[in-house]
Amino acid sequence: AKSRWDLSPSRLFVLFFGLFIFGLGDSLLIQSTIGNAPWSVLAQGVSGKLDITMGWSTFGISALVLLGWIPLREKPGFGTISNIVIIALAIEIGVTYIPLQENYFIGILYTLLGIGMVGVASALYITCGLGPGPRDGLMTGIHFKTGIRVGRVRLAIESTVFALGWLLGGTV
Repeated sequence: AKSRWDLSPSRLFVLFFGLFIFGLGDSLLIQSTIGNAPWSVLAQGVSGKLDITMGWSTFGISALVLLGWIPLREKPGFGTISNIVIIALAIEIGVTYIPLQENYFIGILYTLLGIGMVGVASALYITCGLGPGPRDGLMTGIHFKTGIRVGRVRLAIESTVFALGWLLGGTV
């Protein structure tokens, strides 16, 4: 297996393309006004409370989550750091240029397209093997440290950030 820091032009292209498409897909969900993924609910709540953009909110949350890796002794890769920067940048671009939807049916199209983009983009950037994103590393780190099944760890994390985001005013 290649190192999380073994960079080649093709790996970097696939990584950056995948992460950017992921962020744009997430932007479509946000701009659909139908509802957000749990981490976007939190980012939107933080964004509103701190009066910062969604991109900066996403960036800050990702950086804080990465700090949570320290007690878990997880090690980031180039892809981990790229995830923080590129997804935040793509969300910033997406929510700036993709119009906020008031039409429910167009919102549904945004949502379906966004989910598809996030799925394809995840497959792309994960295949690079340059390290998990901060949220996935937190999940697997907790799993390895505690032995709690990954699905349960994921459910606990996502439920917590969803509830916190909702309490902060994020769109559910």
